[in-house]
Amino acid sequence: MAAIGTTILTNNLHCGVAVKPRAAHALTINNYKMPVPYELKQGQSRQFHKLPSGSSMEIIFQKGHHKIDEKPPLVFVHGSFHAAWCWAEHWLPFFSRHGFDCYALSLLAQGESDSPDGAVAGSLQSHAADVADFIHKEIQLPPILLGHSFGGLIVQYYIANVGNEKLQEMENTHPNLAGAVLVCSVPPSGNSGLVWRYLFSKPIAAFKVTRSLAAKAFQTSLPLCKETFFSASMEDHLVLRYQKLMTESSRKPLFDLRKLNASLPVPPVKDPCMKILVLGANDDFIVDAEGLRETSRFYGASAVCVEGVAHDMMLDESWEKGAQVILSWLHALDTEQPQ
Repeated sequence: MAAIGTTILTNNLHCGVAVKPRAAHALTINNYKMPVPYELKQGQSRQFHKLPSGSSMEIIFQKGHHKIDEKPPLVFVHGSFHAAWCWAEHWLPFFSRHGFDCYALSLLAQGESDSPDGAVAGSLQSHAADVADFIHKEIQLPPILLGHSFGGLIVQYYIANVGNEKLQEMENTHPNLAGAVLVCSVPPSGNSGLVWRYLFSKPIAAFKVTRSLAAKAFQTSLPLCKETFFSASMEDHLVLRYQKLMTESSRKPLFDLRKLNASLPVPPVKDPCMKILVLGANDDFIVDAEGLRETSRFYGASAVCVEGVAHDMMLDESWEKGAQVILSWLHALDTEQPQ
């Protein structure tokens, strides 16, 4: 492979790099390191994508194994208080074993990505544009875009702008996708409906969610962190490990929530052929069943609610349940493609 302008940090020196950027200097290095580092797993590498703003965005990459056909790459977008590492723990190795090249992104001011000026990391529009810039410059095949929680809302804004003629002449045009997966996603109208439903129907839960997330009490209370993100049977030592990583992952809030909610709901999808999987968790403490149904209705897609997992489906003790649902959906997509 021809040399590309990149610095790669890896624990597997013979690991192949499937990134083939259109811009020779698109991948670079930054100087920020998380105080609680995430140690990469076998076959994973940490790369940094340089955005048009000059900021660098962390990417954790894992190449697909034993590929016998051309599979769409998978690009993962995290939610609040998380970063690329949350996908690298279980789902990147899982989907890599099934032949998919996997890219987990850390949005700006999250993980080891650079932090922009200002009080927040960005907006719905700017985060989607950063994802689009990475896909446009680094990914050759149309990928599957997967988003969790508020990352799911970013994915929703992205897919709403695929095929947007007004953006076609701009650098931040949103490249085509092979499909999208919304994992325990904030619904198209945002989190306001969730908050109000909790206030009237589950006031104690509403207090806990507000204390946990708005006041960031999940960072200091292990029981509250477990209740917010994980199953009750999750082992405390794992919750403690993820609690430390989440505490250090987010240097700035992803959004200004008041500005975000004023810009919602997200626009409808323009591409009628867009394949979308809406995936929820039966024990989700943040996104309720009505939020899942709202997302399902908005996209005209059946929702799959996974039993026995909580909001952080990709980290929970039964993480493989959600991964298997997505894998089955990917295989079904593959059979629909013209031969």
